[in-house]
Amino acid sequence: PLFAEKAKQLLEKDKAAVVFGCWTSVSRKSVLPVFEKNNGLLFYPVQYEGEEESKNVFYTAEAVNQQATPAVDYMLDKKKEKFYLLGSDYVYPQTTNLVLLEYLLSKGVPLENIGGGFKKDASGKIISAGKYTPFGHTDYQQIVAEIKQFSAGGKTCVINTLNGDTNVPFFKEYAAAGLTAESCPVVSFSISEDEFRALPAKQLVGQLGCWTYFQSIKSDSNKAFISSFQKWLKETKLDGVKKEGRVTCSPMVLSYDGVYLWKAAVEKAGSFDVDKVRTALQGGLSFDGPGGKVSTQKNMHLTKNVFIGETKADGQFKILKEYKDVFGQPWLKGTFKAK
Repeated sequence: PLFAEKAKQLLEKDKAAVVFGCWTSVSRKSVLPVFEKNNGLLFYPVQYEGEEESKNVFYTAEAVNQQATPAVDYMLDKKKEKFYLLGSDYVYPQTTNLVLLEYLLSKGVPLENIGGGFKKDASGKIISAGKYTPFGHTDYQQIVAEIKQFSAGGKTCVINTLNGDTNVPFFKEYAAAGLTAESCPVVSFSISEDEFRALPAKQLVGQLGCWTYFQSIKSDSNKAFISSFQKWLKETKLDGVKKEGRVTCSPMVLSYDGVYLWKAAVEKAGSFDVDKVRTALQGGLSFDGPGGKVSTQKNMHLTKNVFIGETKADGQFKILKEYKDVFGQPWLKGTFKAK
């Protein structure tokens, strides 16, 4: 209710022309009816599960095919044959893993090579794929033991959609069990450079991440972005801003890209009117962002580059693979056919 109330205030009382925000899918879904009722415009910057499209939301966020499926492609290229699905118990991991189940089956991975467990409805249809733990969960001994057993034959990886600090006890237990990035790599979708700061670096080195931006990208636009961020940190007088050890990460960059794309749309439309701005966005606009060129699509998503990175001891990612100009597709469920 709080998110919906604040959205209502922004649109109805403050008459905001645009809102940049929301983090979890739960928060986005709670404000969505308010934006649709008031014909507002929300820019949403955090990786999400797809299966949603609204004329009142521009999703600068990574769609599943700009994070999860490229990560699977990379692991298949590395000759991985078994995939263990693990996540936090909420909408983003659950939906993403159902899409990944279909995707893995379409790539010829047999059901018995997909770990974490399944739930079926009365008709026998799989309605949940993977192992889920609640927010704040700390005991991963049993799950890690299960992963160790599942990965015994080698050629196995873990697809990790655990949220935030829940990763700390998981990776500690993972290392304690003797599992490594070499024996059974973990690909995480919710650990950016920012989350890495609070995690045990020793246990994470060599593990993988997939985003549409890494701070380690070498380009003039990224160099300028990092420099501007550090300058702002140094000068800001805002309360509550922690200045020590700060880094840049994908949600920050996708928020930043969103502001400049909205600016370009307003200038093209010659108006702040949401309908006119939307038309400009859907017509195709580009911005040379810190992660490379991003372009708006008719479906209110972005075309952008996707990167696979390996975590280093300094909390940064070594880029291993880049997928150029990946078109954001929100509707993937049911589109992959099993081999």
